[in-house]
Amino acid sequence: MIYAWGDSRRFNSYAGYFRRTFGRRVQKLAIDAGFTCPNRDGTLAFNGCTYCNNKAFNPSYCDTAKTITQQINEGIEFHANRYRRAESFLAYFQAFSNTYASVEVLKQRYGEALAHPKVTGLVIGTRPDCVDEEILDFLAQISKTKYLIVEYGIESCYNQTLKRINRGHNFEKSVWAIETTAQRGIKCGAHIIFGLPGETVQMMFDEVNILSNLPLDTVKFHQLQIIKDTAMEREFTDKPQDFHVFDVEEYIDFFVKFAERLNPEIVVERFVGEAPPRYLSQSAWSLLRNDRLIAMFEKRLEELDTYQGKYFFDMKRLNH
Repeated sequence: MIYAWGDSRRFNSYAGYFRRTFGRRVQKLAIDAGFTCPNRDGTLAFNGCTYCNNKAFNPSYCDTAKTITQQINEGIEFHANRYRRAESFLAYFQAFSNTYASVEVLKQRYGEALAHPKVTGLVIGTRPDCVDEEILDFLAQISKTKYLIVEYGIESCYNQTLKRINRGHNFEKSVWAIETTAQRGIKCGAHIIFGLPGETVQMMFDEVNILSNLPLDTVKFHQLQIIKDTAMEREFTDKPQDFHVFDVEEYIDFFVKFAERLNPEIVVERFVGEAPPRYLSQSAWSLLRNDRLIAMFEKRLEELDTYQGKYFFDMKRLNH
């Protein structure tokens, strides 16, 4: 069976999206371009979000002592064995908030990445409170000639959660950023964490209706992992009853039901997160790699004869 997104996989996968978009293997290369965050430089706070430790997901070649060009070259070499078919790359501005600067600074840093002969576009990770009309106009100009997607850290659709994790913005700001970005024809992604303190499983599940009605191209879903040396690790130690920590089987069942109601036009870039075991305070997930978890998820979809968006239109009719 061929599903609405154009292939036989039972969810709208990132790999399939790349094949449809580029017609060939394209690989993302993470870059640390030396940006910071208003939650760390004192504009909003100094200690960042309670769950955050950037070292837990930055590849070893990402180092602000190196130029962007050096990081790209080392990233290509780093991925050479695993992704031998990749001939083109997307420069992934990943660490911290990568629109948190003047347009002049952004032009220089994005321009250096796009000048690399093997870079075909940009992936820009940022916060919804770190864009404005001028920055989005600039990004819209790039997107007319190069692939470009802005990935916003939403994390939760609930303001009480955002306040508790010291996020520094509300959900209304996320909606504004996503809608204003999409209005300019810029591709838009988002990041959501399941299991943040104070949220019930039903609250997490209800986010599917909210996200499905936003103009999103891609979403990264992560189960919460407690990272060492973070404020959240201390909170989890003090108040474990405030957290719903998924085990693997429960999370797969949860996400199958979530995916059934998720807008089929939204690409699921990731449904689980990975962090090096040495950074994990609790390591129930560290024994399973991402590809194994995807296989388990797809097997469950097949066993239940279900797929992403199966009930989306039913939910949409009920909501109207």
